Amino acid sequence: MERTISMMVGKGSLNHNNRTFIAKNVDSERSKGNKVYMKESIKKVYHILFDGALEAYNAKQTRADRRIDDYYEKIRTSKQEKLFHELIVQIGNRDDTNCGMVESVYAQLALEEYMMGFQERNPNLRVFNAVMHLDEETPHLHIDYVPFSTGNKRGLETKVSLKGALKAQGFVGTGRFDTEWKRWVESEKQCLAEIMERYQMEWLQKGTHEKHLSVYDYEKKMRKAEGAELEQEIFRQKDKIASQSFAMEVNEEALQSQEQILEENEAKAKKIRRETEQAKEDWEGVQTDKDRVQDSYEHYKSLEESTKGLYELYHSWYEDKKKSYEEYAEKSSMFEEKANSLEEQIKELEQRKSDKTEEVQAEEIKLDIVKMQIQKAVNDFEDMQKQADFVKEEAMQQYEKYRSIEPSERGMAMFDDMLRLKRENMILKNENRTLKEKLQKAYDFMKQFTINGLNLLECFLESVGEKVQSFSENIGFSGRGR
Repeated sequence: MERTISMMVGKGSLNHNNRTFIAKNVDSERSKGNKVYMKESIKKVYHILFDGALEAYNAKQTRADRRIDDYYEKIRTSKQEKLFHELIVQIGNRDDTNCGMVESVYAQLALEEYMMGFQERNPNLRVFNAVMHLDEETPHLHIDYVPFSTGNKRGLETKVSLKGALKAQGFVGTGRFDTEWKRWVESEKQCLAEIMERYQMEWLQKGTHEKHLSVYDYEKKMRKAEGAELEQEIFRQKDKIASQSFAMEVNEEALQSQEQILEENEAKAKKIRRETEQAKEDWEGVQTDKDRVQDSYEHYKSLEESTKGLYELYHSWYEDKKKSYEEYAEKSSMFEEKANSLEEQIKELEQRKSDKTEEVQAEEIKLDIVKMQIQKAVNDFEDMQKQADFVKEEAMQQYEKYRSIEPSERGMAMFDDMLRLKRENMILKNENRTLKEKLQKAYDFMKQFTINGLNLLECFLESVGEKVQSFSENIGFSGRGR
């Protein structure tokens, strides 16, 4: 099936393309079927494309008035270049490729494949918004792009330029009727035609010239050619009508967009007028408030005078308190130093107390040992006393014994007993001497300790003195007797 290819310059109405508002020729029920290929902020794209070149350009400028603060704003207000361009691409028309026909599906597939390769084929046409509308009569693409050229000698090294962008892609015009744009559009149509063939569609366009024929055949062919040319002209006119009809639709949409903008602006103007009237009323209220404020000002001015006197009074009081506080702070610092010193002394005394406690515990252990030794000595004294009592008793018995026998026999027996008693007496004296030495050492050790104002020896003698004295007397008696 044959279909025409239409490529024309669009108005660049992003609100219409992105369905920010719905025009009359749009079926809003089918808008959800529209395909969005790219939707990016144009300002962001400008920053990506031109910020580096803009910075380098400004760095070279010696005059401030030649520097460019915002390249986007410069192009937006320029009369030579447009911020961006739009290409509208359509296959067939509403009579043969209507969205309600099966044939439109092939057109959609071909247009989508064409769109997918557009940026790769056109590296100098930076696409930032691209949609396929399926909610109008015929499927068509809106491709919005920023054309740019690089390596420029004048101005920015990278800048907006449609002619420069197409030239960079190899399309160079030769004159008014053979421009870069015309050559580029023909190339894009040829690319779309090749894609259409894969979807069982052919590009409907002019035929070719044939070779030279005989006069009869030539006239016959000429008549056929004229008929074909007329037929082709009819097709061209139909295609032109279709393009114009499509352009009218686009213009109608743009007009509706402008009407929508005008309505919005009118609403904004009404809002501004209301805000202005409100501001006027507020101003009148402010004037009234101004008079009240003036009266309040006089009142508060008198309060200020009285407050000033109070301020001076409180300031004087504050200075006195400040001086007292400084003296207090100085004394507080001294007290703090003394407290720190006392705290150190307390720590030292606690340490000494701990050391003394350990020493006392050690001495108590030693005292327990001495007490055990003294108790052993006392026990030994008691044993010795018992032995002395036994010896004394035995001596008395011997005395009574010898007093009753004859003198001659008494002498021999007494001699033997005397020898035996001397030996025993010598043994007891040695034992007694050893015990006295041990006891004296115990006495000397006990003198080192004090309990309730008395040394340990005096306390001990109070408790066991009588026993020791009795024992000493018995020892003395035994010694004298022997």
